[in-house]
Amino acid sequence: MEPMDCTGHSHDHEHEDEAGASLREYVDVPHVTCLNESQPNAGRAVLKSHDERLSPTPSLLSQEDPDDDPELLLHVPFTEAVAIKTICVRGTSGGGEDSSSSPPKIMKLFVNRTDLDFETARDLEPAMTIELLPPDHDVGGTIDYPLRPAGRFQGASSITLYFADNYAKANDPSEDSVQTEITFVGFKGKGTNVKRRAVETVYESRGMKKDHKVPEGEYGAHHFV
Repeated sequence: MEPMDCTGHSHDHEHEDEAGASLREYVDVPHVTCLNESQPNAGRAVLKSHDERLSPTPSLLSQEDPDDDPELLLHVPFTEAVAIKTICVRGTSGGGEDSSSSPPKIMKLFVNRTDLDFETARDLEPAMTIELLPPDHDVGGTIDYPLRPAGRFQGASSITLYFADNYAKANDPSEDSVQTEITFVGFKGKGTNVKRRAVETVYESRGMKKDHKVPEGEYGAHHFV
C-alpha cells in the first residue's frame, strides 16, 4: 500500500469539526503501551487534550541506540468501540544537522490488533500507511489526516501506530540513528456506545524490542479489519 500524500489533510484549529469531536475521552489510558519508548509511559503522555496539542512537552522519544532503528509502536485501546475519522500526529520541529531528534516520516495504522511487535508490524499489510508532512511544513498548528477507506476504522476497539522511521534517518540512512520524537497524538470521530470486551493482559512499564515477539503462525489471530 502506497503512503498517502498530504492532499486532503486539514489544518486543525477547532476542537470539533466535520470530522467529529476529539476521541480522547474514550482512550483507555492505563492500558496504552508503547514499544521502544525512552521513558516509561511516554506514549500515554502525548495523548494530550486538544488545548495542550501544541505543547512540546512531554514528548515521546524512541530509545537512543545508534545500532538500531528509531522505531516506535504505540498501541491505543478505547473504552468502547469508536469510529475514527482523522488522526493527528505532531512531531518535533527538529531534524536539522545538529538535532538529536527528528519527527516521524512513515506511519502505519492497524485496527483491532493486540498481537503486534516490530517484526509483525513491518511485515503485515496495514489498514493504512501515511507519509507525514515534513517539519518544514509546520504551520504552527496541527494537521488532521483523514483515514481511508473509512470502513476500516469503524467499530475500532483499538488502533496501533507503527512509526517506521523519521525524516533524519530517511534523508541520510548512513548516519547514526537519530531518535524519533512525537509531541502529540490525537483522534477525531465518534463513539458507538458499544463497550469492548475486557482482555486480561500483563503490561510492562517499558517494552524492549527483543522482548516482544509474536509466535510464528499467529499473525492473523486478532485481525478483525
